[in-house]
Amino acid sequence: MTKEVIVLSGSGAIGIAIVRRIAIGKQLLLADLNPEHAEKQAQQLHNAGFNVHTTACDVSNPQSVNKLVETATKLGKIMGLVNTAGVSPSQASAAQIFNVDLYGNALLLDAFSPVMAKGSSALVIGSQSSHRLAPLTQEQTKALALTPTEALLDLPFIKNVNDTLKAYQLAKRGNAIKVQVEAVKWGYRGARINCISAGIIHTPLANDELNGDRKDFYRNMLKQLPVGRGGTPDEIANLAEFIMSDKGAYITGSDILIDGGATAKYWWDNNN
Repeated sequence: MTKEVIVLSGSGAIGIAIVRRIAIGKQLLLADLNPEHAEKQAQQLHNAGFNVHTTACDVSNPQSVNKLVETATKLGKIMGLVNTAGVSPSQASAAQIFNVDLYGNALLLDAFSPVMAKGSSALVIGSQSSHRLAPLTQEQTKALALTPTEALLDLPFIKNVNDTLKAYQLAKRGNAIKVQVEAVKWGYRGARINCISAGIIHTPLANDELNGDRKDFYRNMLKQLPVGRGGTPDEIANLAEFIMSDKGAYITGSDILIDGGATAKYWWDNNN
């Protein structure tokens, strides 16, 4: 039995599509806030021939994250980490979004940084929405990059935000910046880390947005996408597989946009 381990945080549609490609022949650990959801996904993967383990994890809780790391390292050598855990603007308050999407992601990367094996790769799922955020000041960017994780939520331009969409955009921008900083540290271990900023991908989370308070905005965006449609989890997984494989060995510290042209249209469509 292989001792190489892939860890997935958040067992939603995108994460499952990714691990179906990168966890073949390896041990797979599914971590989710909802253990029953992880177990359901694990059963399907087990039936498809995967060697799957599950555990509960709240990425916004340091003790829970440390327990996840302990569980993973007992299984073997950590060769892959994928973080898809998060909440959307229609699912939570601004404070909850920052707690899970910004603080939780930073906690997870901090905890796994010392245990990633040489040749390993990590991936954070961000959002194209962060690319529509007005440019941050140099001071704000530096603060997101260098502030210790435990102090992130105390940054004035974070804790004074009440709008859920702006909170989401800031959190995801913070994820991409964190990935850049970690890529330098992880490089000394021979490990890589990247971010994928995904657009409207047909998942339960996206469906919440398409039917939530901002449904008109998101439905209009979907209708006007240059590619003419929303994306699928498998299309994100195609990119993730490349990035995390040897074919993507020269890619680290990157934030790769895959959004059907939504960002390009937002900034450069003269017909708007």
